Amino acid sequence: MRVLIAPDSFAGILSAGQVAEAIAEGWRRAAPHDRLTLLPLSDGGPGFLDVLAPALGGDTVAVTVSDPLGRPVPAGLLLVEQGGRRTAYVETAQACGLHLLGTGERDPSRTSSYGVGQLLDAALAAGATRLVVGLGGAGTNDGGAGMLAALGAGPDDHLARGGAALAGLPDDGLSGLTAVRERLRGTEVVVATDVDVTLLGFHGASASYAQDMGATPGAAQQLEAALGRLTEVAQRTLPPVTDLLSGTARRLDREPGAGAGGGLGYGLLLLGGHLVGGVEAVLQAVGFPAHLAATDLLVTGEGVLDWQRLRGTVVAGVAEAALQVAVPSVVLAGEVHVGRRETMALGISGTYAVAENPARLPEVSADPAGTLADRAARVATTWSPRRDGTTYA
Repeated sequence: MRVLIAPDSFAGILSAGQVAEAIAEGWRRAAPHDRLTLLPLSDGGPGFLDVLAPALGGDTVAVTVSDPLGRPVPAGLLLVEQGGRRTAYVETAQACGLHLLGTGERDPSRTSSYGVGQLLDAALAAGATRLVVGLGGAGTNDGGAGMLAALGAGPDDHLARGGAALAGLPDDGLSGLTAVRERLRGTEVVVATDVDVTLLGFHGASASYAQDMGATPGAAQQLEAALGRLTEVAQRTLPPVTDLLSGTARRLDREPGAGAGGGLGYGLLLLGGHLVGGVEAVLQAVGFPAHLAATDLLVTGEGVLDWQRLRGTVVAGVAEAALQVAVPSVVLAGEVHVGRRETMALGISGTYAVAENPARLPEVSADPAGTLADRAARVATTWSPRRDGTTYA
């Protein structure tokens, strides 16, 4: 049987590549006759470049940028010549990722996306005329203000002191934004988002994710107001943006995906970017449809499979693609918090938790790769046929 192993990372625990290797190790143990293809994936967050580099080739350029608290941190750009132009793939989590912060440092009121602007500046200096920017895993909630400051859109004192400081943004706080947009004229900016939230509102960036980054409920409300101030200043600075089809004015802060990356999606929209699904961008780049066409079973993976991970994620994207071509798909996850009804709606044929009950969580945490491999071996006995056509179960 031909098995395509195409997982996401187990965030903060195993990279997508490590997840794929662990699943493959267990699968080979139980079904050595199967032919396995390993295709680690990403939704645009941490691991974005690690997934794309083997598929696209190109050159990885090392740079040093600021982390969310302004400390120097190593990062990289993937430069690829495509269709006569140079594309730079950018992983924003390398500069503003939550994983760069210690537990006591997680405070989106003061963390900044300044380093993301440094990454973009380095890409432009390298001659890129197309930027593909992966969002996800952010530890900032500043609407991309720090990024804009690094590119010269306004003073650092106004834009690069974290999300809360935007509440006092003066009317001329984005005085350099027009010049930055002019610098980017002729440069395509593709924003690969991991979520489709708007910037503001009950389902916006601050309400949905600020507390996951370390904010208190009260601080999340203050961040909401501060981002509202950022949009007011942006609207005064830029001419109205109109929809090409209807001719009506567009509110960039209301665009699905504007709230991705703690509002980095919005900041990139201000630069003229356009939003695409992160998973879809990765699947296209790595040639996923061709791999899927040559497989009998898709095995994907996710750290925690809950209702939030049923939209816009690697699991959701690959399961939907498999359903369209009638390839069964199964999910191995550290924990599973959704039922059969929810996963069947995506076309998923089976879900398997590594931590099958809460008592197993310490064991799984102590050896995530080993316990994942063991679980994969047991799943293989269910799905892989013996040479006589029966299963091992």
